[in-house]
Amino acid sequence: MISTRGLAWAALGVVAFSFTVPFTRVAVGGMSPLFVGSGRAVIAAALAAMALACFGRMRPRGMQWLRLALVAGGVVLGFPVLTSFALSAAPASHGAVVIALLPAATAMMAVLRAKERPRRSFWILAAAGATAAVVFASLHSGGLAGLTSADLLLFAAVVAGAIGYAEGGLLARELGSWQTISWALVLASPLMIALTLISAAGQPPRASGVEWAAFAYLAGVSMFLGFFAWYRGLAIGPMAQVSQVQLVQPVLSILWAALLLHEEVTLATLFGGCAVILCAAISVRARTTTAPKPAAPPADGKRTAGIAGRA
Repeated sequence: MISTRGLAWAALGVVAFSFTVPFTRVAVGGMSPLFVGSGRAVIAAALAAMALACFGRMRPRGMQWLRLALVAGGVVLGFPVLTSFALSAAPASHGAVVIALLPAATAMMAVLRAKERPRRSFWILAAAGATAAVVFASLHSGGLAGLTSADLLLFAAVVAGAIGYAEGGLLARELGSWQTISWALVLASPLMIALTLISAAGQPPRASGVEWAAFAYLAGVSMFLGFFAWYRGLAIGPMAQVSQVQLVQPVLSILWAALLLHEEVTLATLFGGCAVILCAAISVRARTTTAPKPAAPPADGKRTAGIAGRA
């Protein structure tokens, strides 16, 4: 049974994340995509280090470090950098609809990671969602021959994000939600600092105040605070079911793109978005024949007895 508390935390995270696509589109107007993707992680890592120094009461142990590296590769490096490059060429509304596949992909990763037994209908509907996303991107780009590099980057970002979300949700049951993203940011910080310096040297930022404000949101909220709520919701779970809350994210992102960036919302975007979201929603609902009870996440900063060996 889905926890109302888990859904509420996840919904709060989704609202925070819904501004990511349009604000990334704004930020890349005055900064290189690599600077936006890596620089926001550097600032978030500084915030994370301060939080851990002040409130962190436990450190990851053993295999948890490797799992944190997987989280960092997905949501600190992969998703932000790939979407930054993609949105330097694609409209925010287009990016939002392609990323609508992320909830179904997260559910699939959660099923595989937790070794659940999915129904055959889950795999069929998940494949239908992937097909709908590819068809939408192809038609929006002028046909199958017009599938652009931006679309491929967005699909790769979906895979990276799904891996980071699923593993992070499991790890949050052991370390806590804010500790998980904080340690992942700190772990990835040497690489992200190097990438930021390289990008700044090659293409110095020439951003306006609005573009710096968008970058600040990406660093403080999209890369840090939003994960507090999102990982908390996934940890309470059940993860694959709670992740369906994210289906409203592309709808919100398209709305923000229309209001803030004055992007035109075409019928193709609306129909494509509805198709992808519908397929993703059904695939998440048809996820498993059995749903094991998830472990309760620990209170922030405290290790629950016995949890460290789970997941």
